[in-house]
Amino acid sequence: MERFSGQVVVVTGAAAGIGRATVERFVSEGASAACLDIDDAGNEQTAAMAGGETLAIHCDVRSLGEQRAAFDQIMELFGRVDVLVANAGVYAGGPLPEIPSDRWSDLVAVNLTGVLLSNQLAAPIMTTQRSGAIINVSSMAAKTSWPYSAEYSATKTGVIGITRSAAMELGPHGITVNAICPGNTRTAMVERVAGEIGNTLGMTGEEWLTMRANDTALRRLAEPWELAGVIAFLASDDARYLTGQAIEVDGGLVL
Repeated sequence: MERFSGQVVVVTGAAAGIGRATVERFVSEGASAACLDIDDAGNEQTAAMAGGETLAIHCDVRSLGEQRAAFDQIMELFGRVDVLVANAGVYAGGPLPEIPSDRWSDLVAVNLTGVLLSNQLAAPIMTTQRSGAIINVSSMAAKTSWPYSAEYSATKTGVIGITRSAAMELGPHGITVNAICPGNTRTAMVERVAGEIGNTLGMTGEEWLTMRANDTALRRLAEPWELAGVIAFLASDDARYLTGQAIEVDGGLVL
């Protein structure tokens, strides 16, 4: 099924995990794709694995200049942007009194400012087209939280705020804006985080992941392709009357 034939999707944080799975999903359904990431090797690998008409662009989402240059390159090559998946994000956490200001600033720059900039740059393109879908990747940490995650939760909660406001602003132009809130997903970033948090609790990373899996109704972690499927749905015609939502894709963790 080629639901996205003739469409162009832009995915930030495309070099691995949910971003890579999302590129592969859209290309498998007929889309052309632009992969944006600072990890050039991983980004090129994503483009090669996805095949089709797929472009890898070096882009640090913290930089307005780099994001603008990426969108200019996309428009020069493809002439349109039908779907934006603002997925780039990083994790950091620790005791509240020990959050260093530089770590906080960088987390905000990637997780929050990066999403805002992507939305800002896609909006006028889609407004001119009178169509488009924006999917911002938030987190279950925006809906619930734990100790030692204040900074991460704050940035991911902010993504929902951007999503809701953008949905109201862009809706009259035929553009939908939604967020997904993934639960713990089997990615390299989550496995790294599991190791760090597990170490503070006297357990291995795999033991911590098993504990988190058992917190869900489904008793397992998500796989990246499962998140990509929900993202593709939100970009499809089946979701044209769905906007301003922050959908929990967490196996029943936040109930």
